[in-house]
Amino acid sequence: MHIHILGICGTFMGGVAALAQSAGHRVTGCDQQVYPPMSEQLQALGIELIEGFDPSQLALRPDLWVVGNAVSRGNPLLEAILDAGQAYTSGPQWLAEHVLARRWTLAVAGTHGKTTTSSMLAWILQQAGRSPGFLIGGVAQDLGVSASLGEGSLFVVEADEYDTAFCDKRSKFVHYRPRTAVLNNLEYDHADIFPDLAAIETQFHHLVRTMARSARLVVAADSAALDRVLQRGCWSEVERFGCAAGWSAEGDEQDFEVLRHGRRQGRVRWQLMGEHNRSNALAAVAAAAHVGVEPAAACDALARFQGVRRRMQWRGSADGVEVFDDFAHHPTAIATTIAGLRRARAQGRILAVFEPRSNTMKLGSMKQRLPEALAQADLSFGYAAGLDWDLAQALAPLGERARSHRDLQALVDDVAALARPGDHVLVMSNGGFGGIHQRLLDALQRRAAARG
Repeated sequence: MHIHILGICGTFMGGVAALAQSAGHRVTGCDQQVYPPMSEQLQALGIELIEGFDPSQLALRPDLWVVGNAVSRGNPLLEAILDAGQAYTSGPQWLAEHVLARRWTLAVAGTHGKTTTSSMLAWILQQAGRSPGFLIGGVAQDLGVSASLGEGSLFVVEADEYDTAFCDKRSKFVHYRPRTAVLNNLEYDHADIFPDLAAIETQFHHLVRTMARSARLVVAADSAALDRVLQRGCWSEVERFGCAAGWSAEGDEQDFEVLRHGRRQGRVRWQLMGEHNRSNALAAVAAAAHVGVEPAAACDALARFQGVRRRMQWRGSADGVEVFDDFAHHPTAIATTIAGLRRARAQGRILAVFEPRSNTMKLGSMKQRLPEALAQADLSFGYAAGLDWDLAQALAPLGERARSHRDLQALVDDVAALARPGDHVLVMSNGGFGGIHQRLLDALQRRAAARG
């Protein structure tokens, strides 16, 4: 079958493309901007990419058009497909019908930690010899790719609550019908499509409604929102993590025992930072146990887990200043990431550099939470380009500890001027942020060279 994917350079749709090609289909695709890293990954697979959405692509005559959720009504190619009455589907629907229908699906959902927990789970299963398939919204350093068909019966999917496509406004994860599902946490997000937290809870309720009685939910113990979801109806087994009555941890974030109902199951010693990663580990171990992986073996695998790119990733050091990269963009994730770095790097200041780039942040829905989220940083630098609200005003409660810039080079120069040896610069964005990580390292190197 020949499938042509609209919006192919998104992380999810690029993963769908890789899976389809591995399954033997001919795959082509298009996007408004054919950009790396996904463009490079797809081209390495031999997938033909077309720039833009010109209706002339109808001449390709694919058997099926797969439409990403970034493609809306009014898109010229989509309108031509509809006018021609040609067959189309969404990415999640294609995945469900052509990949997941034959597999035991392990889905990881939640506002935070989906990519990391999915990567941990896929790594555990791989190390246990289960050869899982996976589709994850990031690249674990250990796995090397974001998507793989695998050879076994198991498939790990990062289960996103964002909507499916122009023709299907349900959350993506409703399509997956998992037999094992992790519900990591639940907060308000995606202000561009959800009016409030209750609307997101309804989508999570819809996910729970699709699961069999013999399926298992692995649910965070400290989430009132997830409690409300389960109270609306739950027909599957439930295991909790983060509490003594379920799966819990004893020890610090980089060396801890995993307990189940108070009994020791294994020990994890690793280099990952943050309490959130310890919680992610509990969820992954619990989910793996449902498919028969001994918790001790899962803990041993996690001790070798190197982490996910752009999740507290060390990017380099120059003139005595470390630069880290993290995907954090929601205020809770920003606060948690800063706290994790603070515990791991007790000495030296933290300089938080962030870009409010997600749709929710661009709308200003959570601007009032930024001062609290950044409170543990010694200095904060925000990138205000493209915002319709006043970032400097939002950061005003932090006083002289926070600065706002609309020019990226001015932001880089400001950070480089104020950073001093022993400092840790933490860059947070869900985008490329103009290559700021290397620009900061270069500026710091020039500073050192200028001193001779």
